[in-house]
Amino acid sequence: MKKFVLLLFFIFYVLIGKAQSNLTELENLVPNPSFEEYSKTPIGWYYRGTHFTDVMRYWSSATAASPDAFSPKVRVPEHWADKGFGEQKVRTGASMVGITVYGCEQGKPHCREYIQVQLLEALVPEQTYYVEFWTVPLVRSLQVNNIGVHFTKGATDIKVDRPIEIVPLFNSDNVITTSPKKWVKVSGYFTATEDADYILIGNFFSDSLTKTIVPKVEDPLKFAYYYIDDVLVKKIPPIIKAPLDTNDISLAVLEPGKIIQLKNIFFDTDKFELLPRSYQELRKLLRILQEYPEMVIEVRGHTDNQGSESYNQYLSKQRAQEVVDFLSDNGIAPERLQCMGFGSTLPIASNQNETGRKLNRRVEFMVVKK
Repeated sequence: MKKFVLLLFFIFYVLIGKAQSNLTELENLVPNPSFEEYSKTPIGWYYRGTHFTDVMRYWSSATAASPDAFSPKVRVPEHWADKGFGEQKVRTGASMVGITVYGCEQGKPHCREYIQVQLLEALVPEQTYYVEFWTVPLVRSLQVNNIGVHFTKGATDIKVDRPIEIVPLFNSDNVITTSPKKWVKVSGYFTATEDADYILIGNFFSDSLTKTIVPKVEDPLKFAYYYIDDVLVKKIPPIIKAPLDTNDISLAVLEPGKIIQLKNIFFDTDKFELLPRSYQELRKLLRILQEYPEMVIEVRGHTDNQGSESYNQYLSKQRAQEVVDFLSDNGIAPERLQCMGFGSTLPIASNQNETGRKLNRRVEFMVVKK
């Protein structure tokens, strides 16, 4: 057992390849865990982090470096195909991703790549979790250790292509080596002490602190590249309930005319599709409407003042409509649900800085009838 003093302080056991039991009845907190869902058709190769972020649904690149998505529709450029990229079979489904994890001192562009995703719910302090992901090196790749996991509060958004040097929650101390193209499981347990809500995967150590093994192949590469598939985060019983925030909607006073903000509703920038993390908050609103079967609400969307007012009004209305559609799809009668988009016309903070603009980008509901 190893102890780390971190932004998040955890105890973690690192296990490789051992089967785990009694986990199937608990929900995986990682959306799109095997990278099967796409926001756009992945038909090309990726040279910037924004390319990966735009294509892979819910997942994003933490820096300007670009992870790669692999699926039957991806065309690997000939230069990289000659090095063996794209030959690896997925572990499950039809897709996987790949990241460079070593090679900065050899001058490799994008020598560190990181993937991240927002969990379906934030970690609960004192709750025990199980984590695993599967990995395999490119056949001609150097084989290395230190591939690991970190949990963060909020997304990591580094605008340049550089390594992230932090002490991870855990990393593989031993070099992850395997017979050609055979997937290896990296897994372990930890107890959370903070409510982090993003999982971040990559190598958080410098080249000088990373061990390497040269594969016994003709013309080995001077960098390390690993495929990733099937990421899992699950709670381990006993289940600890998350403490209620004083502003939790389940504690709100419900009376006609009352406006209540939904605190944990998430959308990608300039988009109106609900992100999976939103469903925890929406299920609370759903329970309120089920408890009060005569209640009528108006869902209200708001934006900051960036962009034209006509676009902001459209975006805010569409975001509110997404919430209405969720409630309707889950059994709430349409006549109990009204929808309004106000754009940037009703700010609750200054739009002169990002802190205020973030507060203004919100979804709330007003009790029309109880």
